[in-house]
Amino acid sequence: MKKIFVTGIGTDVGKTIVAAVITEALQADYWKPVQAGLDYTDAGTVKSLLTNEKSVIHPEAYRLKMPASPHAAAAAEGISIKIEDIKTPDTSNTLVIEGAGGLMVPLNEKELVIDLIQALDASVIVVIRHYLGSINHSLLTLQALKQRNIPVMGIVISGTANEQSEKAIMAFSNYPIIGRIGEEKEFTPAVILHYAEEFQASLLQSSTTTKK
Repeated sequence: MKKIFVTGIGTDVGKTIVAAVITEALQADYWKPVQAGLDYTDAGTVKSLLTNEKSVIHPEAYRLKMPASPHAAAAAEGISIKIEDIKTPDTSNTLVIEGAGGLMVPLNEKELVIDLIQALDASVIVVIRHYLGSINHSLLTLQALKQRNIPVMGIVISGTANEQSEKAIMAFSNYPIIGRIGEEKEFTPAVILHYAEEFQASLLQSSTTTKK
């Protein structure tokens, strides 16, 4: 089973939309291991945006009420997240896994999201959104993955393009750009399908040329 972990350089960079696009493009299964905040879940959003009949949305390992960092949301309910208790769903399909926040988000007092990625033995797609400081956040994220020897399939640019920022990120990281998702008034199933068709060839190519 191919496992693709979608992470971002921070919060609110577009991970869920990218995960939906990748899931649609590959007709993959989707899984959010840790969901913090239950008013609007990422799994629910992805499910509402898919049009193919093959994808399965797997239940979260942890469903936490508070929309906060997973370790804090879990503590508020008197529980502790344990990576060893997060079991990969039983599927033979490609599995798209969406993380919580960025790589260094704590899951508990000792473990981070990047530790979960290693435990799941997944390849990574990094979602980058341009803002003041995003070059630094992008390069730190990519460097952390490289230092851990975690395979990176490539980068997805979310939002408005910034040529100078992208040149800097590419010059220092040398990972491929899988695709771009622009600023949309609304993300509908039709919009997701459009991007999925654009991403499909790059995703299939990246699966065979994943870099460490």
